Amino acid sequence: MTEPPRLRELDLLRFVAATAVMLHHFVGRIAGWGVDNHHNLPVLARLTHFGGFGVDLFFLISGFVILMSAWDRGVGDFAVSRVARIFPAYWFAVSLALLLFFASGASLFEDGGGIGPLRSYLPNMTMLNVGIGVPPMEVVYWTLWAELHFYALAALLVWRGITYDRCVAFMVLWLLLGVFAREGRAGLLNGLLMPEWAPLFIAGMGFYLVYRFGPNLVLGLVIAACWALTVYYRVTIVNRELVWPQVWDAVATGVVTFLFLLMLMVATGSLGMVRRRGFTALGALTYPLYLIHETLARVMVERLGPHLGRWPLLAACCAVALGGAHLVYRFVEQPAQRWMRPRLRGALEQIRNGDGAPPDRPATARRPAAGPRGRSRSHRRYSVDGSPRPAAEHDTAAAPPA
Repeated sequence: MTEPPRLRELDLLRFVAATAVMLHHFVGRIAGWGVDNHHNLPVLARLTHFGGFGVDLFFLISGFVILMSAWDRGVGDFAVSRVARIFPAYWFAVSLALLLFFASGASLFEDGGGIGPLRSYLPNMTMLNVGIGVPPMEVVYWTLWAELHFYALAALLVWRGITYDRCVAFMVLWLLLGVFAREGRAGLLNGLLMPEWAPLFIAGMGFYLVYRFGPNLVLGLVIAACWALTVYYRVTIVNRELVWPQVWDAVATGVVTFLFLLMLMVATGSLGMVRRRGFTALGALTYPLYLIHETLARVMVERLGPHLGRWPLLAACCAVALGGAHLVYRFVEQPAQRWMRPRLRGALEQIRNGDGAPPDRPATARRPAAGPRGRSRSHRRYSVDGSPRPAAEHDTAAAPPA
């Protein structure tokens, strides 16, 4: 059985999403945040305003690829893959933010809550800072907190064992409980289930099931419900904006619909025609680009803004952010992941054996390691044309990082 081709169109979509978020921040920072300042870059500012929807696309893709990579894995293996994937670049980005604060001055640090960068640093390094009331050192890191919610919920599904029917039950239950928690304003459940963003993750999972098993009415209804809730949250709760005051509801609905249609095209193979090998390189830049672009741009806008015009400054910010992302991927992410993965797997093996002996050393009365859970009983992996195939590994982070 041959390995299926990598879904390189997802790499392209991830890069487009990261670029949209980057331009949204760069143009907003250069032109001046707020509607009143959009005349400084009038046409571009109105377009890049919708770069905030790149987060929606990230979460859709994350639901798709996390379910893909978690299938047939045990919960320990799933945790190892996530830790090795998301933390090395993140640790570097948080440290870079602190370093540039000391190098450039307090005015460049977006302090939230008056805590200060030194006190924020260690909680931010855990990625659990939001949970204890410490704001992220960069505003874009909030999406990683949402991703952690998804990983925790997905780990429960992995622990139970992933099958087609369990996935559908999980999706429906999460969607319903999120709405119920919001209705009752249940603090803990509302925080865990994140109802404003859950429809995007759930829809992404649904699109993966369409990709793997083919469409059916139940999946269609679940995805349609996710679309309807996402539209509502976008036009009322999540991002009520005034740049298009007369037509915001219609425009936001159209953007969300377009993103869902893009993912449907991925799920049905319709975007395979744009699949190119070079897109994998673009996808590799996505996560570090998302993490560091604001940190670098803040310094550049403050230091170079008085000396460069708006368009040269925008070009310089984009070039530095892309170049920096490549360096982080090449010299931080890749070496760190190569170092971490085998050591995390070795530690996991020791925990599974239960005797604390290193995995390469025989031990007395060692219990056999538990095999991977979550095998899909009679379900096979199918391509769009119905032929069986193994699942492809798209080890990505939302940035999401997905």
